[in-house]
Amino acid sequence: MTPEKKKKATTKKPASKKPTTKKKGPTKKVEKKVEEAPKESTEKATSKKKEAKAPSTIRIRLSAFDHIVLDEAVGKIIDTAERSGSVVHGPIPLPTKIRKFTVNRSTFVHKDARDQFEMRTHRRLIDLKETTFKTIESLQNLSLPSGVDIEIKMS
Repeated sequence: MTPEKKKKATTKKPASKKPTTKKKGPTKKVEKKVEEAPKESTEKATSKKKEAKAPSTIRIRLSAFDHIVLDEAVGKIIDTAERSGSVVHGPIPLPTKIRKFTVNRSTFVHKDARDQFEMRTHRRLIDLKETTFKTIESLQNLSLPSGVDIEIKMS
């Protein structure tokens, strides 16, 4: 090979990398005018809403040994909540807890003679949505039958 051919063979041009972006026409900037309300008036309005707003949801869990008394209490709560204008979800029956006890009849002999007892705890769940202060006041003034345990969670 002649020296000229060697130069041509050894010197290769690197492939040029061209940008793949397409040219676009001039972009138009659109300015939006945003009207801002005075901060003082909006802060006052939100603070009034916070003061007048009651908890949005109330969850009530009831439990009792007697299911008839429990259903009576649930009925009273639902009636007062609906009269005050809140949305009621429930009563949802929760699983009954059963506690069993085994006791020897005799204190000294006759180990085979035993008695078995059980305590059943019936439970119900009620969710109140969109509550107001009127709902809370009416629930506080409500008289429920004795033997019913009540747990109230406000959120």
